[in-house]
Amino acid sequence: MPVKLRIGLLLFPGCMPAGLLAFVDMLHAANRRTGTSLFDTYFIAEQSGSVSCAHGLVLTANHCITELALDAVLIPGFWAESIQQVEATLDSNASLLAILAKLGKRCRVWSYCTGVCLAAASGRLDGQPATATWWLADALLQRYPKVRWQYEQNCVFTERTGTASGVNGYLPLAQALIERYLSATILHDLNRLMVLARPTLSHDAFQALSLIEQPNPLLRRLHTLVQGLSAERITVRALADELGVTERTLARRVRDQTGTSVATYARRVKLSQVSERLTLTSAPIKTISDELGFSSDSNLRRMFKELTELTPAQYRQRFARF
Repeated sequence: MPVKLRIGLLLFPGCMPAGLLAFVDMLHAANRRTGTSLFDTYFIAEQSGSVSCAHGLVLTANHCITELALDAVLIPGFWAESIQQVEATLDSNASLLAILAKLGKRCRVWSYCTGVCLAAASGRLDGQPATATWWLADALLQRYPKVRWQYEQNCVFTERTGTASGVNGYLPLAQALIERYLSATILHDLNRLMVLARPTLSHDAFQALSLIEQPNPLLRRLHTLVQGLSAERITVRALADELGVTERTLARRVRDQTGTSVATYARRVKLSQVSERLTLTSAPIKTISDELGFSSDSNLRRMFKELTELTPAQYRQRFARF
């Protein structure tokens, strides 16, 4: 049985607490499903007491953030319509950022929506893969270059940090937590019970990718591995070695699960990352090529057009969200 986790739900002036409450509901459902109290949650703040949240809602933080031995802290988003409003919130929470920065390494930091800005500003995301709400992409890339931003991902969950995009970002964080500490079966049961929404993709060329993201442990590990590797470093041998299987076994299992070769699967995953950067950021194609480790931007352009029948510029014009 996994060790019990003590999770702090962070309140601060102007935060949007709806996601925190829904997160608690998910973990409560997981506790009920397993018949144990694996997840303990606490409302915390810089100081204990009443906290004026968004939309005139006042909630009570029963504990100061520093008085509990927490395993994780969840940072919610706050209402902002511009980078200037984000910066104002960061400035007004400077003392809170200092506290977050000093939390022990054993305390994980999870955040979603604009709350990722607080996590990044505290330095807790430095050196870690992370994602955030799409319209923040350019600003966060410039302000926090030490973070390994992966905007093609809706949720990035690691041993030390967890980040997710959008006001509903609490949901994929809760799902990742439940799957990691309990099981995929229990998560599936809760998904069916609570009728959770499913994400959609933008372009037909990447619809097949969602079809091959099956609940297969090896395929999920492969998918994550490919996303983290430089495109030029990806070979069947390198992937097989990292996954601890033979090249022949990897090729057979990928073919059985996806109907494609390992190389085709990996190429589609990397080009999906390109597509997300094109739609979520204004970064030049050369910058995207360098970040994802393609041999050249011309090589990237060729492969991208072969798959989508669109140049990167045409793709951005059609699907960009800014």
